[in-house]
Parts: sequence; C-alpha cells; structure tokens
Amino acid sequence: MISQNSKGKKNYDELEFSDDFMFGKTMEDRELCRDVLECLLGEPVGELLEIQTQREFRFSSDSKPIRLDVYNRSIDDTVYDTEMENLNKKNVEWHALPKRSRFYQSAIDTDFMDKNDSYKKLPDSKVIFICTFDPFGLGKSVYSFRESCDQCNGLPLNDGTEKRFYNCLYEGDDIPDELRDLYDYIKTGKAKSDLAKRIEEAVDKAKKNETWRAEYVKERVVIMEAREEGREEERENTERERKRADEAEKENIRLREEIERLKAGLA
Repeated sequence: MISQNSKGKKNYDELEFSDDFMFGKTMEDRELCRDVLECLLGEPVGELLEIQTQREFRFSSDSKPIRLDVYNRSIDDTVYDTEMENLNKKNVEWHALPKRSRFYQSAIDTDFMDKNDSYKKLPDSKVIFICTFDPFGLGKSVYSFRESCDQCNGLPLNDGTEKRFYNCLYEGDDIPDELRDLYDYIKTGKAKSDLAKRIEEAVDKAKKNETWRAEYVKERVVIMEAREEGREEERENTERERKRADEAEKENIRLREEIERLKAGLA
C-alpha cells in the first residue's frame, strides 16, 4: 500500500513497490520494466536495451547532482526516466514536479550530446512520475504535457519530449483495467492483474536478496548519519547565533552605560 514514511525510515522487509529503493530493484527486471512502461503509456515500448537504476548525473563539481529512479533506453532509441513519487509528509509544492521534470529532461539531453554532435542525435525522451497523490489536484488519471504553439492551435513543436504525471488516487472507470489494477496495487498492496501479481512476486524475491538488503541498510545508515550531521550543524549554528546575540546585548549595555556617564559628566 502507499507509504507516507520518510525515505530511509522503513526496515527492509517493510519496503513496498511504492518505495524508491524497492521500485528501482524490481524494475531492474527488463521484461517487467517494459510491461510496466507499456501499461502506463498504453502503447508498445519494445525491447529495452539498457536499464540503470539510481542513475546519477553531475556535469561539474559545482552543479546540482540528480539521481533518476529508473533510466532506460529502448531499441528505437527512446529514453524513459520513470520516477516513483511519494509525498513523504511534504506538500505537493515542495516536490516542485514541473521544474524537476524540466531539469531531468535537460540532464538526459546534455548527457547525450558531445561537443561536435548534431542536434538530430538527441533521442525522444519521456519523463514519467508515478505519484501516490494527485500532483495537480484536478482529479485526472494522468496529466500529459508536450510542447505546442500558443498562437497556432494544433501546431506541435515536435521536439521529441513528453512529461507524464500519473495519479494513483484516481477512482474513475475510464482507464484501462490493467492501469486501474496497477493503481490499486500501489494504493492497497493487493495484486489483482497479472502485471500486479508479477510485481508482487518481484518484491517478495527482492526481499530475499541479501546483497540488496545490505545495500539498503548501508544507504539507510548514510541517510541517518547525514541527518544527524545536519542536526548537529544546526545546533552549532544556533549556539553561534546565541553567543552573537549575547555579545551584542552586552555591547548594547556597555554603550548605554557609557552614554549615561557622558550625560552625567555634562550635567
């Protein structure tokens, strides 16, 4: 079922498909990953040539790094970035999904281009967010975005990019049965369709993988240590600010006393 716990707080055996770590591990199965994509997109994806989970992009030492949950490329040279998105006790605005999708797509493009490459080399790319909440609050099953002309209705830019945001809370009947069952599985943890049952089996299998368990525990420790370091740094900053405030107050008292002595001397 949908998890609202912060990343890193769950024990390994508690992880579900909707948790980033488990989502990435189960989607390493090439066939399962393809079938999930085809369920979401409602169209054939074809053979996946490459699957990378937690794919990191950093283009300079000073640039902001990003990690894509599941990055893959199909035989027709289309790139898919699929993200599992939980609220994790944050609000929708905090996640900044529209601008994150823009940044992710730009990272994919930059990674493909060398100095002398033609722009024609850029592959088609789709950035997909599977949301355990309604990302735009308008009650749609999916929100799809492509570039088009404001002045000429029906004139597409045809830049090969698309962004999709899936609303797993959708309750309508106007979507394919397999997609509805996928939404239900993410919401409730109950597998009905063949695809959902295969995902469930992949999750159960992943929980028996001791290498992945150790990897998750290590990642969890790193996260907890980083948070503790952050809290310690915050405490140190607070203490420094308190000392500065005390010193400023002492200086104000000294100045007031000096002013009073000067006034007394002039009387």
